Amino acid sequence: MKKCVIIYNPASGKKNKQKENLQVFYDVLRKHGYEAEIKFTSKQKGATKIIKELEPVDLVISAGGDGTLNEVVTGNLQRKERLTLANLPMGTTNDVANMYGYTKNNYIKNLELLLEGVKKNIDVCFIDMTPFVYVACLGDYIDMAYNTPRKLKKKYGKIGYVMYGLKQLRNKINSYRIRYKIDGKTYEGEYSFFFITNASRVAGFDDVYYDVKLDDNKFEVAFCHVKNKVELMKYFILLNNMDAKDVPGITYYQTNNLEIEFLDSPKVSWCIDGEEYKSNKKTFSFSIDRKTKMMLPRKNLVKLFKK
Repeated sequence: MKKCVIIYNPASGKKNKQKENLQVFYDVLRKHGYEAEIKFTSKQKGATKIIKELEPVDLVISAGGDGTLNEVVTGNLQRKERLTLANLPMGTTNDVANMYGYTKNNYIKNLELLLEGVKKNIDVCFIDMTPFVYVACLGDYIDMAYNTPRKLKKKYGKIGYVMYGLKQLRNKINSYRIRYKIDGKTYEGEYSFFFITNASRVAGFDDVYYDVKLDDNKFEVAFCHVKNKVELMKYFILLNNMDAKDVPGITYYQTNNLEIEFLDSPKVSWCIDGEEYKSNKKTFSFSIDRKTKMMLPRKNLVKLFKK
């Protein structure tokens, strides 16, 4: 039989009885020809350590949220012999899983979908030497992704983020002067929000971009200048109905190399895949690695891949 390891984050998502019946995971994997082992994460970066130390196996499944998947991808990129990965969504927002075409909250169905899926090479982006699977972003309120108390996320799911975010609302929104270099050309501007993504879904918003490809050696760049929360609400409404690159006021690029120099020091941290990325630096470089293999459901393959 083939060998599979599930790296399971029991702290992810809302409390759900399906998570308690892990024996079903073994049964489904056995039906598909896999001998399975479940390894539990117990602390931050635990999934990275687990996959780095694994003996070679046929498949590694990240069972958790977007942050857990980031840890698994990070550890895999640090291996000499990279392993084939898969994402089993069990988190709160599950942006990546929704983009990939998984169902909501049915872990057994999702396990079947990935095991019956297709192995594809995906682009993984980097901020300096740190990988992110789908988003690196910076701006006011973005800390909701990593500062929302776990007890709120456990009890209320995505609503927990909203509850925390409402407490942070203020009239003025910070902006930053930057100098950035993209495809050999240098520009300057003042912006409040910075999004570098390789995804069609971000922060629960579907179809932020209508034509994202995960194998095109490109990531999407969006900068915007927002003065207050009223303008911010207008952007939310527009993004709900338009491709981000077509929204007035958003500076958009598609590239595989970007360098941002902050002329004004950021007052907040970057957020990568829902987790805080702390840095005292003022200059950040973005690039792509193209050698990560991922098992994906068949549902959105035509939409997400060039070939």
